[in-house]
Amino acid sequence: MARATLRIFLGAAPGVGKTYAMLEEAHRLLGRGEDVVVAFAMHHGRADTLALTHGLETLPPQVIEYRGSAFEEMDLDAVLARRPHTAIVDEYAHTNIPGSRNEKRWQDIEELLEAGINVLSTVNVQHLASLGDVVSAITEVKQAETVPDEVVRLADQIHLVDISPELLRQRLGDGKIYASDKIDAALSNYFRVGNLTALRELALLWLADRVDEGLTRYRAENHIEESWPARERIVIGLTGGAEGEVLIRRAARILKRVNGGDLLAVHVRAADGVAAESPHDLEAQRTLIKDLGGSYHTVSGEDPAKALLDFARSVNATQIVVGVSRHKLVSGFLKGGVGSRVVKGSGDIDVHMVSHPLGGRGIERTRKRDLGRARVVVGFAMALVVPVLLQLLLAVAPSHNIATAVLVQLTGSVAVALIGGLWPALLGALWSSFLVNYFSIPPLGTLTISDPQNLLALMVFAGVSSAVALVVDLSARRSKEAARARSEAATLGDLTRGASTAEDPVQGLLEQALDVFQVRTAALYIAAASASASSSTSGSSSASWQLVASAGSPETDPDDTENIEQVDGNTRLVLTGRVLPASDLRLLGAFGAHLAALLERRQLAATRREMMRLAESNTMRTSILRAVSHDLRTPLAGIKLAVGGLRQPGVKYTEQEEEELLATIDECSDRLDGLVGNLLDMSRITSDSVNALIKPLRWYDVIPAALHGITPGRVRVDLPPNMPAVDADAGMLERVIANIVENAVKYAPDSDVVIVGAAGGLSTTTLAGRPASELRIIDHGQGVPAANVLKMFQPFQRLDDVPAATGVGLGLAVAQGFTEAMGGTLTAEETPGGGLTMLIRLPLSTGPTPDAPQRFTAPGIPALPAPKGLE
Repeated sequence: MARATLRIFLGAAPGVGKTYAMLEEAHRLLGRGEDVVVAFAMHHGRADTLALTHGLETLPPQVIEYRGSAFEEMDLDAVLARRPHTAIVDEYAHTNIPGSRNEKRWQDIEELLEAGINVLSTVNVQHLASLGDVVSAITEVKQAETVPDEVVRLADQIHLVDISPELLRQRLGDGKIYASDKIDAALSNYFRVGNLTALRELALLWLADRVDEGLTRYRAENHIEESWPARERIVIGLTGGAEGEVLIRRAARILKRVNGGDLLAVHVRAADGVAAESPHDLEAQRTLIKDLGGSYHTVSGEDPAKALLDFARSVNATQIVVGVSRHKLVSGFLKGGVGSRVVKGSGDIDVHMVSHPLGGRGIERTRKRDLGRARVVVGFAMALVVPVLLQLLLAVAPSHNIATAVLVQLTGSVAVALIGGLWPALLGALWSSFLVNYFSIPPLGTLTISDPQNLLALMVFAGVSSAVALVVDLSARRSKEAARARSEAATLGDLTRGASTAEDPVQGLLEQALDVFQVRTAALYIAAASASASSSTSGSSSASWQLVASAGSPETDPDDTENIEQVDGNTRLVLTGRVLPASDLRLLGAFGAHLAALLERRQLAATRREMMRLAESNTMRTSILRAVSHDLRTPLAGIKLAVGGLRQPGVKYTEQEEEELLATIDECSDRLDGLVGNLLDMSRITSDSVNALIKPLRWYDVIPAALHGITPGRVRVDLPPNMPAVDADAGMLERVIANIVENAVKYAPDSDVVIVGAAGGLSTTTLAGRPASELRIIDHGQGVPAANVLKMFQPFQRLDDVPAATGVGLGLAVAQGFTEAMGGTLTAEETPGGGLTMLIRLPLSTGPTPDAPQRFTAPGIPALPAPKGLE
């Protein structure tokens, strides 16, 4: 069954009218006679949106019980059973409640599309994964729900629902978006004019890029090479000379007039122009173009003009900027320079010829030494004409001998060799030999040679002409190869410099390969571990290949591509888009070798990180041994002293004195047990040997045990009745809560310690895409300065250098290590009014759990209503 169509209504912010526009489209489709069903639509209490649902068939939602609460989700099975032509499914990026078939709503929509049901859906720009960090920086609100950009790009149509920020704020003020009690806060925070303007620009730019991708794909599928000026895109041709800065700034001013577009600087490296390049100037121009918001590219080719035009057409450029020296403006056109050839071949691309006084430093200045087709054709013409002209010159001379004729014709053969190379010179030598024999060697008018000396002279003439032609041709070839080698070396230098500045050098090198080789895709594969051994022994090429890195859209089968460079037995570089000429294969091999070196460097870096981790573990073990030798002496000494006193013969203790000594033993034993437990736990954490036994449990299952030993009345606990279960290890979670509470009691002796949970237990953030539950442990002590919060979680840290008798400073380090081992997070924030609040977040459980009580308070510990704001 063919996949159905997906249409997404994209908005810049809540309240722009995405759902309203989607429901309007549903009514339009219904009016055309299509079968339309509302599978799930959120009206958010907005009367206008709710009114549009009337007249549309609406399927009842699926009600899912989740940790004592009821949640509504789309009934996927009901929609599939109903099989409408079009389904309305709101909130494309929504995260389904645990217990649903799929984790994300867009995965539900994929099932509908595969079943042949067309879908209309909505999404806000802040939910796009690529823009999540940007939106968070603008709005100061972290987005809990995101959807991959690649998934949204698969939509057949994306409709932008756009209104101005002023109108959106007016709608909010009129109560059409949020309830009246939330309007003032929204206007002062998320819905500020600056925020809405920035979000609107992000939505427009993102959609513009998607439209540009679609246009590029259409032009490629229909083999359209002409530029379509749908978006202003200026290409700057750089030769490597100082004039490049003038060209870049001129192009930037041109682009500024149209208020938007792309700026692309292209270093056109010709095989015969590398010697005149200035690496210093090129680096300065690379920096300048990036500062101006453009991009830098490098291409090479036998003909710089053709290479520049091919690149311009590949990026759908609208304008090209090239430089022309004022000193050689006329001669450049007369000789057919790069600028004039770009103008002739540009077609519908506008070309700006920018004159400058810095001429002669780029590719225009270097003398062309490769014997191209034009010179060879001219050489053949001269080989036919020059000997005849020289023979006519000899005929009008008053008198001449054979030596004169041979020398004159030899001069002509040398001229032909210098112009046309080997084969025209050989033709000219044979033709000249025929003319000299016929017109200058007795008997005249025949091809017969009567004197052997004349025959020798003619043979020497032919040999010298051939030798000169061979030397000229060999010199031209070597010059061409040397220039190409310089070009390849310079290209590799640019690639190395660009890759070294990239966050991922391998990825950066592959992206630059797209420009250098003018291909669509560059990908690096390694042989799968299971196939490496067989491929090395049998030499089979059908091994399983694993994609390591790619630029573009890699092919699914690396064996069925145009260009394959086998870097080594287990590594393969694949380029697709065009078949590379033989002249590029050596450069491709150098690319592969460089990529192999980068992969080896990456492996060495991973090994170094592992060695550093082991070194840190050794350091931690050393610190633990030091702690054992020093901090454990106090409780051991207390136990030894109390036991020795009790066993001392001849000493009678009162009942009260014996009770004090036994209490000392008990207290020191508990302290010793806690210290040893923390030391052992920290050792397990640093050696990565912590294995959590994850199972569903509720917070109140572990709190009583965690509070064992705490003085009654020091801690108040109040958990709402609907606190959901979390996935955690009971022993680890007990230790986490116990360590935090002990720290709070120790460092806030005059403050109550409160353990509370938010109503519903749901955190405002997610953990690895899963909903989370949150527990807060609050004290009103002296607190911790913001600069010391991160340091607080490091091992062997004590607040304000508290004496070592109070512990070894491992409590919070162990708590954080155990929390992270269970897939959660442990953070700290300032308590309003002073103090410290510790936040434990753990992922919600999806397994079966026992029923929750109506309300929980720890035995012997008074309940305290949850602080306002956590409900």
